[in-house]
Amino acid sequence: MALKKVKGNFERMFDKNLTDLVRGIRNNKDNEAKYIAQCIEEIKLELRQDNINVKCNAVSKLTYIQMLGYDISWAGFNIIEVMSSPKFTCKRVGYLAASQCFHPDSELLMLTTNMVRKDLNSQSQYDAGVALSGLSCFISADLSRDLANDIMTLMSSTKPYLRMKAVLMMYKVFLRYPEALKPAFPKLKEKLEDPDPGVQSAAVNVICELARKNPKNYLSLAPIFFKLMTTSTNNWMLIKIIKLFGALTPLEPRLGKKLIEPLTNLIHSTSAMSLLYECINTVIAVLISISSGMPNHSASIQLCVQKLRILIEDSDQNLKYLGLLAMSKILKTHPKSVQAHKDLILACLDDKDESIRLRALDLLYGMVSKKNLMEIVKRLLGHMERAEGSTYRDELLFKVIEICSQGSYQYVTNFEWYLTVLVELIQLEANSKHGSVIATQLLDVAIRVQAVREFAVTEMASLLNTFPANAAHWDASSGTMNEVLYAAGWIVGEFSGFLVDPEDTLKSLLKPRQLPDHIQAVYIHNSLKLLTRMLTKALEEGNTREIVRLCNLFEDKVTPFVSSGNIEVQERSSSALIMIQMLRDELKAVDGETERDLLDDIPGPENGNVSMGTPIAAEQLIRDFATLFAGDLNPVAPKAQKKVPLPEGLDLHKWINTPPELSSPSSEGEEEMGDLFVASAELQGRAERKKYVEPTGEELEKMREARKMEQNNNPHYLKGSIRDSLPMKMRNDGCDDIPIAEIALDVPLTVHSTKRSDKYLMEEQKSDKKAKKKTKSGKKSHKSKHKISYSTSESDSEAEPKQLHVVNTLIEMPEGASLSEAEENDKAMDPNDPHRALDIDLEVPSVKEEDETQKKRETKKVSKTSNLLVSHDDKTSANATKKAKKEKKSRKKSHKNDESHDLLGFTRESSQGDNEQNSEKTKRKKEGKKKKGDKDKSTENSKKKLELKLGYEEAAGISTPSKEFA
Repeated sequence: MALKKVKGNFERMFDKNLTDLVRGIRNNKDNEAKYIAQCIEEIKLELRQDNINVKCNAVSKLTYIQMLGYDISWAGFNIIEVMSSPKFTCKRVGYLAASQCFHPDSELLMLTTNMVRKDLNSQSQYDAGVALSGLSCFISADLSRDLANDIMTLMSSTKPYLRMKAVLMMYKVFLRYPEALKPAFPKLKEKLEDPDPGVQSAAVNVICELARKNPKNYLSLAPIFFKLMTTSTNNWMLIKIIKLFGALTPLEPRLGKKLIEPLTNLIHSTSAMSLLYECINTVIAVLISISSGMPNHSASIQLCVQKLRILIEDSDQNLKYLGLLAMSKILKTHPKSVQAHKDLILACLDDKDESIRLRALDLLYGMVSKKNLMEIVKRLLGHMERAEGSTYRDELLFKVIEICSQGSYQYVTNFEWYLTVLVELIQLEANSKHGSVIATQLLDVAIRVQAVREFAVTEMASLLNTFPANAAHWDASSGTMNEVLYAAGWIVGEFSGFLVDPEDTLKSLLKPRQLPDHIQAVYIHNSLKLLTRMLTKALEEGNTREIVRLCNLFEDKVTPFVSSGNIEVQERSSSALIMIQMLRDELKAVDGETERDLLDDIPGPENGNVSMGTPIAAEQLIRDFATLFAGDLNPVAPKAQKKVPLPEGLDLHKWINTPPELSSPSSEGEEEMGDLFVASAELQGRAERKKYVEPTGEELEKMREARKMEQNNNPHYLKGSIRDSLPMKMRNDGCDDIPIAEIALDVPLTVHSTKRSDKYLMEEQKSDKKAKKKTKSGKKSHKSKHKISYSTSESDSEAEPKQLHVVNTLIEMPEGASLSEAEENDKAMDPNDPHRALDIDLEVPSVKEEDETQKKRETKKVSKTSNLLVSHDDKTSANATKKAKKEKKSRKKSHKNDESHDLLGFTRESSQGDNEQNSEKTKRKKEGKKKKGDKDKSTENSKKKLELKLGYEEAAGISTPSKEFA
């Protein structure tokens, strides 16, 4: 035996350990995979030996190889063998490899149940601790069910090390086996008051994780957590408790009132930024939940905002981001408190971190008012000019539009300014992906705000002429700003009556250039609207020559679009040409004369005459064209189509025409016709395939020479290979002789640019100054008693500027339909979420407990029936003792409730609704007591009758078969 051990130790001297493996991998970086394959072969040989130390060394090397991404699932049995070693050093290596290799769905886990149970019940705390640590990584539902009792016993261990690990392990057991939550909850509750702070912290972590999804089940633990919060000095445990209270306050508003004071004390006293952030978050949640019942909480909000300002001004980027995140939560309920720090948030837009800039943009969305909207947008536009990065610039552009359009433009007072801002955004960001958003805004404002339609038409007409031609054919990957041309073409055609030079706009719409097909189709359709307006105007003036000229102009411009590759453009251009052709035909047919004769007879403007009258048919045709585009388009409700009522007698599921039979002769003909076309295409493809002949070597060489000659003669072809083959003298183009000039980078870059939208802000500031002067003069002329009233009116005038334009909020709906209520998007819980199974009501008894209570009731009934022959005096005394016990129990319960309420400071006097509920409960209890008293009296009377009857029968000598009562 000794020789065998010596031999095994001697062999181990030549084995590679983990350090040798790591050193070899570093030395073989070029052929790492090959080296690791050799090592795995050596490891397989080591795993076949009987020495457990050799296997342990092999498993440790496999663990490192698994970290590099290689599969070691083939060594599962060897890992289990090392796990079952009696040596702690080997056992630790085995559990480490198992935690990395095994997973809850591994089939080998069924072999580890008894081994893990043996380690959990070991006398050594380190064996049990290693087993708990490894089990937490690969525990399955079966292992949770089989080992739950063993882990629960470790929760009552005398060693704090095992109690802490067992408490933490129970959380993984709950996730895999939710039925263990109810029996383990009392022990888990006891660990909240454990003398060891590590066990206490572990219990707090487990309960906080359980309460994260379903906090209502843990509301009864609020007194214990409140005591821990006010007595503990562990910051990490305080963070968990405060998070839990933030989830519990919406369920119990009285709890929130009691939490304000200790949370504010923590905010004042703590120096830990993480704890400060959680306290502020919980204070915000508490104030939101009790906002209706506690109006005087402005001091707490101001304190939170001041502390958050310290976080935002900190140099640490993480703290700055968290401060902005918490500030956005306060903004939802107390916007005025955050608006006072507008300068600080605007300064965050110049931060280097893009995430902080985006968070500051989210804050600006809620800080906007009618007074500061123009100023904020001006700052954002100036920041957009200096910003770098396409994604951030796109987000900045979208945020500007979102800020202005929120609440149906409730903060926009001047829509001419807003249209100017949209045009400036188009000029600033020509390569943005939010072109469709700007186009939607242009259409929405032009339709809903009638007062600015003339201004919108002039802006869109100039945009059609100034929009860069090379930007119109960009694809969606590089940008979608060309979508604004869609809105510009539609607005110019729909509201063409406001155009100053409609003919120039018509020419710009029909200018031949590369445009997306849907934009080109809108151009043609709206150019027809514009032509109709111009023909109507010429008809009113009686100028037939102008009508003919416009028809010729339109026909010349639209004819090239008939051959477009897009069918929509073809259809619209063909329809427009047919309409113009109809008008030309009517103009030709005037008393049998030709068009040229008609035009020769029409006096020109040089003779002083206007023109002869247009034909009646042509005049009627122009008026018919005008009726096609008459009327205004109003915004339509999003669900208007769904609200259209079905006519009576209409069945949408019924066939309009009866379907043809399967064996009809027409179907055979259709099949034959279909075969004709398909067969012709197939035959043509087969013929082409048969005609192709593989070229010979000589033909390929000739083709190569011809291609080279073509490349040499092509001036647009880059001939890099030919230039490289030239000698060095011919390659030198004289570029090396050009001197290198230094650029003076110290010269500051000054950009003097004033935007058109700035004039509206300057006008508003001037009007504000005038209003302030008037209010000051009014104050001087009046008495001091009225100072408060004037100051309030001044603030109101500053906060609410005058609304220059009115937004039309009416939307069209079908007849007999009404707007539907807002649909609430309730996000259901994820079915794969493990916390869903833990939504267990811990106060409801389980099935086993109900069975036990039923058995106890049955035994009580049997005992009662057997004791019916007891004397009346004994029963009355027993009833008295029972009543006394009940009173004691009720007193104890009320005392416990009072203690819990006193601990949290809950007042008995709550709202009127609570008092009414309490009064109703007391009434119900009194009625129940009366009914119980009546039942007791009736049972006593029946018992007395039975006793008298039995005594009479015994005295008379009547024999009774049995005295047992069911």
